[in-house]
Formats: sequence, structure tokens, C-alpha cells
Amino acid sequence: MSDAFDRLWTPHRLAYIRGENKPADGAEGDGCPFCRVPALPDEEALIVARGSTVYAVLNLYPYNAGHLMVCPYRHLADYTDLDDTELVELAQFTQHAMVALRAIAAPQGFNIGLNQGPVAGAGIAAHLHQHVVPRWGGDSNFMPVIAHTKVLPQLLADTRALLAAAW
Repeated sequence: MSDAFDRLWTPHRLAYIRGENKPADGAEGDGCPFCRVPALPDEEALIVARGSTVYAVLNLYPYNAGHLMVCPYRHLADYTDLDDTELVELAQFTQHAMVALRAIAAPQGFNIGLNQGPVAGAGIAAHLHQHVVPRWGGDSNFMPVIAHTKVLPQLLADTRALLAAAW
């Protein structure tokens, strides 16, 4: 049946909705994507930058274009479990992420935060990760509100390359 609606197909989101590749609660090592990702090449893993205790990686299921996360290499679930070195580098990487995003995309603001535990919205609660989400006026338009769809104007690999160069 034909209607007047255009369709935007986002089949990659179905994996997220179904929870495919989501680790079992508390999974560590190969069972945790944030533990597994650092062993991959940066381009394949979408890693933007690596530090001594944390790394920055693009979100596979971004809320907005350029959405990245800062993750400790160490598998821990709670912000209070970070040691002083991890805590400082996580904060520094968050600053670097903001600088790099401003350089390549000129966002007008940011949402920065940690979701601690499943009830707080943590999709992978067993491995701490801080979100850095660039924001622009009007980026929450009718698409996510009505259609529950985000329009991303660039391939993740291209975004990763630009951020890595700006880092």
C-alpha cells in the first residue's frame, strides 16, 4: 500500500534494539566490548585516541553525530573505583574530546555524563564509560521525537578519522 511518507531505513539500529552483542552482566575480557576493543586496530575499533589508562572511542549507536565515549582500560563498573591516575586522565580525555569535536564540527554545547547501573541507563553497566555528546540547536527535531530516528550525516569511520586528526 502506498502512502505519502518517505522512509529512512536504519537497519544497524535493530542490533542495538535487540541487544545483540550485549555482554552478560559483569562480563569481562572477550565478553565485554570495552575490554575487547583496545586489542583491535584503531580504525576497526573506531578508537579516536589512546592514553595510558583510558581511551576514546566512537559510540556504535550514537545519540548524535560525533558521540564518543571515554573508557578506562581496566574493567570496573563504578566511578568511585577509578584510581587517581585514571580519574585525571578520564577528565583530560573528556577535555580533549570537546576540543577535537569543536575543531571538526563546531557544536554549540555538550552532554557529558556517566550512567551508573542499568536503572540509570547504562547499556553496559559492568564497564565504566563516560559519554561526550556534541549538541547543536535544533538537533532534537521531529525525527527523534516523532520517528524515533537519528539522522547521522557521516559514516562513523569518517568521523573517527577527523577526530583522530584533530586530537
